[in-house]
Parts: sequence; C-alpha cells; structure tokens
Amino acid sequence: MKIKDLAKIEFWIATGLYGFAIILLISNSGERTPNFTEYLMKGANLRYSYISNYLIPELFRFSILYFSFLLLNFCIGPSIFKPNTRVLSILVIIILFLGTGLTTSIIYTYSQAHLFADFPTTDEAYAHFFFKGYTYAAWLILVIMIYIALKKLIVYFRENETSKYDPASRMKLEAVFGGAFWFVGLLFLIATSSPFEVMVCWTLVICAAVFIVIYSLYYLIPEVKTSGRTFKNFFWKILLITIIFCIPLSLIALLFSNRGEMAGIVILFHIPTQIIISAPLSWYIYKKRRESNAELTTLKTELDKSDASLSFLRSQINPHFLFNALNTLYGTALQENAERTGEGIQMLGDMMRFMLQENMQEKISLTRDVDYLNNYIALQKLRTSRSPSISIETQIDEQINNQQIAPMLLIPFVENAFKHGISLQQPSHIKITLQTKGNTLYFDVHNSIHIKPDNDPEKLKSGIGLKNVEQRLEHLYPNRHELIIRESAKEFFIHLTLQLTGNN
Repeated sequence: MKIKDLAKIEFWIATGLYGFAIILLISNSGERTPNFTEYLMKGANLRYSYISNYLIPELFRFSILYFSFLLLNFCIGPSIFKPNTRVLSILVIIILFLGTGLTTSIIYTYSQAHLFADFPTTDEAYAHFFFKGYTYAAWLILVIMIYIALKKLIVYFRENETSKYDPASRMKLEAVFGGAFWFVGLLFLIATSSPFEVMVCWTLVICAAVFIVIYSLYYLIPEVKTSGRTFKNFFWKILLITIIFCIPLSLIALLFSNRGEMAGIVILFHIPTQIIISAPLSWYIYKKRRESNAELTTLKTELDKSDASLSFLRSQINPHFLFNALNTLYGTALQENAERTGEGIQMLGDMMRFMLQENMQEKISLTRDVDYLNNYIALQKLRTSRSPSISIETQIDEQINNQQIAPMLLIPFVENAFKHGISLQQPSHIKITLQTKGNTLYFDVHNSIHIKPDNDPEKLKSGIGLKNVEQRLEHLYPNRHELIIRESAKEFFIHLTLQLTGNN
C-alpha cells in the first residue's frame, strides 16, 4: 500500500469516527436521556445544564482529539523526522500541548463541576482540574506520536521486503505490531475517558504479553521442540515466567498509584492473559509458521528440479548448430546468385542471435534493439517487394548516444502494423518513425487497416502483444513514458514517448 493511500484511509476513518460521535451527541440531545454527569451534579446539589455541563464539553473533547490527530499525523509527525524542520515541529508540539491542556482543563470545570465540593478551596479544585487537563494533553500527544512512529516502522519494514526473511528483522516487525495493538487499545481508553489506572493496567499487561509471545516464538518453543518435549513442558515454563513477571509489574503499578489494590488488579489480569491467550497463541503461530516453511522448502525443491530439467532441455538444442546451418545456407545462396535469399537468411540469423542472447537481459543497447527492428522490417520488405500497391516508409535515426532500453518493447507495435496493415490484394501503407533527442525516444507507427473476412480466426483478436507491452511499460517505465493509440475505420496510429537511461 502506498503512503498516499494510507493517509487517505487514515483521514477518512478519523473523519468518519468524529462525524459519527458528533451525530450521536446531537441525536441524544433531543431525547434528553439522563446521563451519569447529571446524576453526579444533582447528587452534589448543583444546578445541571445539559448543554453547558455535557453537550458542549463533549463536543470540545471529541474535536480536540480529532484535530490533534490530524495536525500531528499529517503535519507535525512527518516533519519531526526531518532535521531541518525538527525544531519547528517540537515548538508546534509544545504550543499544541499548552493549548490542548488549557482547553481540556476548562472543559473539566464544566463537565466535572461536582468535584468542586471535594476540595477545601476553589484554588485546589482548579489546580486538580488543570493538572488533569494537562496530563490528558500529554497522554494524547504521546499516544499519537507513538502511533506515528509505529506506522513509520511498519512502512519501513514493508518497503524492505528482503529483510522480512531475516529472523532479527521479523522479530522487530512483530514487536512493532505488538506495539500497534497496545496503541489501538490505549487510544480507545483515552477516547472513552477511562481512568488512568485502567490505562496503566492495559499497558503493563500487553507489554508483558508481547514480550512473552516474541520470547516464546524465537527462543522458548524452538528449545522445547529441539529437546523433543511437548506443549505441556512449554506451558509450565510460561507459567513460571508469568509468575516471575508479577514482581516488576507490581512495583511499576505502585509507582503510578499509592493504593495496594492497583498492583493486585494488574496481577489479576496479567496471569490469566498470559496463560489463556499468550501461551496458546505463541504455540499456534509457531506451528503454522513451521508448516508454511515446510511448504516453501518443498516448493523450492520442486522449482529447482524444474529449472534443472529446463536447463537440460535447452542444452539439447545447440544455438551454434543453428547459426552454422544458417551460415551454410547463406553461402549456398550466394554461390547460386540468390542474393535476396542470402540477405534474408543473414537477417534471420542476426534476429535469432538477438533472441537467444540479448533478449534475456534486463536492459540492452538501443542500437542493438534498433538493429533487430531494422532486420524485421527488411525481411517484411522482402516478402512484399513484388506488390507495388504496398508502401513501407521508415525514418529511423542512427543511435549513437549509447542509451539503454528494455528489449522487445518496440517490435510488438511494428509486428502489429504488418499483421493488420498489409494486404496483398488492396493498397496498404506503413510508416515507422524513430527519433531520439537527449534521453527521450519518440516512436511513431502509422498503418492502414483492412477488414478481415468473417472466417479469419484473427478477426476478433487484438494486436500482437499490445496489451503485454502496455503492462511492461507500466512496470519498467512508470511515470517515464506516454503511449497514445488512435484507431479509425481505415487507419491505426501509435505514438510512444519514452525516457531512456544512459549506458553506465
């Protein structure tokens, strides 16, 4: 997937979710269904306004989340990885943090006004709201920037296809996908205004799960399999690792909360997650991966056998024998004063040599490709020389600039012209022009068209190789060629402009 396509998908998903949230808020405002904020406000003996205490704060909250994502993901995120714009990007992030934190803090003073009664003074209440608002802004910016970094890593790994078979690179990619899974869950928790403790629990449990899955796939399960043991042995080792993990997870949980039950909640979710999900998932992935590797090994073996057989078959026909035979026929034709026949044999030999040798290369000299083209046209002129009603004109420049071209790109257009543009019973014409200017090639083929009889099997078939050559041009010369095809009742015309490369 291209970066531009991914950006479009991200934009429309974010816009769709934002629009859905706004529509949902507006539609609920008409029903006036009591919400949790209303109960808390009335419980604190405060006056409640649906618009000022719920609707507007929620609209602002969703808008902050949406526009912050757009700004960071599409403007600041790509710029922060460039050295010349990094300082400006960091400055914009600081301004965004201050603005988002201030706006969110003010929103809390309306949506959570019932908390004023929990503080001895109004200043302490405002301090709580502003601390909470700026904490939310910091988490929001941090999570979006983590998403941008994860996306950049995933794109990097996908663009470097050769590294996906390297175990170290594959391990890094799987760690990135694990981080992306953690991020999606964290973003959902932030969007739903979940308690901070829930976010900490999610982070600790998922990070532990990602570590256990990767450790199992690349170290633990291969060790168990090498020793000939079963899933039961693997399960007990995972259980031991999970229990050992409880100690650092509990200490980290206590850093974010002074309440001892926070550590207990983390452990309560940690142990079942690793035992019920992480361990079976690791075993299943490893099993499927081994099956896929076995299939690839079998396929590679069969492919090697096929290549060997093909090479053997090719070796049965010695090209030198064919060239020697053509040379013998060429000498015989000259001895018998059959000059035209000799010329045809010589040109046919040159074309065969081109097909067997240079046609297998990715790029060849434009001069050699034009030589093949000239030989083909010369053979066709020999075939039609006794028909005065057939006109064949060529204006092909000599190629002296040492440009390179993919072989067999031009000949299909000429073959198509001779196949559909020549009739021995009716006047026919073909004009072929080839010019180069700098590294740009200009190629035109203009030919007559003759309606074929109904019993001709070629009547409904398209031109020789035209579809194929169009696909090759798209693949080999993307954004470096222009192909124009025009067809009328009696004439067919193609114009090709091609940006070539030099002979380095």
